[in-house]
Amino acid sequence: MITSHMNGYVQEASGLIKSHRERAVDCPGDESNLVKSPQSSAHMERIQHYQEELRKRREEDSRLKHEIDLNSSLRLKKLSQNPKVGIDNPTFEGKEKATKDTCSLDSVVVAKIQIELLQTLKWVQHCLTDAQSQQDVELITQLLTKEDFRTAYSIYSAVSQQMSRVSPTSPLTSQAQDLCLEVQKILQSSQHKEGLELRALLTNPHLQALMQAHDSVAVQEMAEESVTQYLGETVKLVRLEKARDTPLGATVRNDMDSVVVSRVVKGGAAERSGLLSEGDEILEINGISIRGKHVNEVHDLLQQMHGTLTFLLIPSSQIKPAPHRQTVMHVRAYFDYDPSDDPFVPCRELGLSFQKGDILHVISQDDPNWWQAYRDGDEENQPLAGLIPGKSFQQQRETLKKTLTDRSREQQGKKKLTCSACFNNYDDILTYEEMSLYHQPANRKRPIALIGPTNSGHDELRRRLLSIEPEKFAVAVPHTTRSPRIHERNGREYHFVTRSAFEADLATGKFIESGEYEKNLYGTSTDSVRHVINSGRICLLCLHTRSLRVLRSSNLKPYVIFIAPPSQERLRTLLATEGKTPKPEMLKEVIEKAREMEQNFGHYFDATILNVDPDQAFHELRRLIDKLDTEPQWVPTSWLC
Repeated sequence: MITSHMNGYVQEASGLIKSHRERAVDCPGDESNLVKSPQSSAHMERIQHYQEELRKRREEDSRLKHEIDLNSSLRLKKLSQNPKVGIDNPTFEGKEKATKDTCSLDSVVVAKIQIELLQTLKWVQHCLTDAQSQQDVELITQLLTKEDFRTAYSIYSAVSQQMSRVSPTSPLTSQAQDLCLEVQKILQSSQHKEGLELRALLTNPHLQALMQAHDSVAVQEMAEESVTQYLGETVKLVRLEKARDTPLGATVRNDMDSVVVSRVVKGGAAERSGLLSEGDEILEINGISIRGKHVNEVHDLLQQMHGTLTFLLIPSSQIKPAPHRQTVMHVRAYFDYDPSDDPFVPCRELGLSFQKGDILHVISQDDPNWWQAYRDGDEENQPLAGLIPGKSFQQQRETLKKTLTDRSREQQGKKKLTCSACFNNYDDILTYEEMSLYHQPANRKRPIALIGPTNSGHDELRRRLLSIEPEKFAVAVPHTTRSPRIHERNGREYHFVTRSAFEADLATGKFIESGEYEKNLYGTSTDSVRHVINSGRICLLCLHTRSLRVLRSSNLKPYVIFIAPPSQERLRTLLATEGKTPKPEMLKEVIEKAREMEQNFGHYFDATILNVDPDQAFHELRRLIDKLDTEPQWVPTSWLC
């Protein structure tokens, strides 16, 4: 089902159903596109209660933090005044006693294990009767009774016990260097031996480097999300760095009085950090309560925030798929798209406009209906990926549009509706084609297909190329069923074949184009084109547009150039220089035919030349052909498989 997001509502054929409009939290957008804030007065009491709970919790945290800081200062002061009394690190409280207990315990354990092993060996020795086994048991018994074995086992037990200890889940601080400086200041006036030794230790370059390394690692660890219980809900704390020139890259939506992350956009700080997920509810941003705010308020708030952003979130309950590496898919668009005219786009601010023929780099298809992509050449000016319609979604709504149009015509008695054909031929609706870069080999030039209506000048351009550089350009020798004339030689002007042979090759798809003239068949075969390519020359073709599908389905990798005629007046002037006096109807027909070609077959064109001036058109044609040797070109990926 296709739904339309407009002004916070989903529009369907059956009526209006309330839904949610996404908003890019820090992308400037047209205020006319914003959604009107929904009424949330029914939830104000719950919001106020929640905010009061948050305020009490923050006050309690602030009071505890103050007490801890004060206690830390007293401990440092005590260290400077009484150097004979050491300060126990709470992390290591009881370690000395535990070490002594462990040593004594290890001795008991080793002795017990030794007794059990000796008893087992005696039983084994009793069960085994051969001399070799008896000798082996005796050697093991001697090993177990040695003092070296007991010492080695004690070391093994101690190491295993230390390795099995649970490491701290996160650093206690990322400011170890600052704490060292604070202690050094306190010890400046101390002349006691212990104080001098501690000050020397803290100023040691090796220890300072250790503290610096600790802080570098701790900052990264503490930037990761931490999950805890808060007000009866499991929440996570996320810290992101947001520069002024780097958008956050996320959209949010209202769900009742909640603000939920709706989409994480490629290229933003949120996507790079990997800490925000779709479906996360935002409770606070830098201590500011978000629940109950409208998405426009959240947008305005984040527009003013830079640097470190601290998010308090309720993690999404959605099951997240296993992370996988996104591969970029390059596609050529076969339709024009303007997000400002699209009522379906979930976030108009992030919609990416493009024209037919543009190359788009699709970097995310997580949402099958709305892909994230960049326009080729605009990557530097486009910090965030834009939203474009997914292929299936575009095919479905184009099919729906066609069905509604046909239904309207049927009601007007203009056309009979065939619903089955409309809904089942999605592949016939042009949306995108996957592309790859291809650089033609020096010894295998791509054939050049010149397309255009009669009198557009495409045939004249081909003849001019052949006359100027016959060693570089050539034409494919066509096939025919007519008899050769006196001056003609088989394989030079034509390949002369029988009608049955021609029809057999035609049935197997060997001809790019074919036709009948005066009861004789004529055609250009793929083998003839391939013969020119194998000779190292460039094959020039002037084809009808209906032949392009066959040409592209071959493995010849053609480069198609459309020669477009100029205006009627300019076309009349050009034809007059050739001694032609066309009628206005004929000029109009040329223009209309060109427009029809471009509309129906424009997705096959690699380039277009407007033939306003023959010399300029010829130089542009040469430039495009020469560029194939120096620059890789986008071709359908299917050609390279």
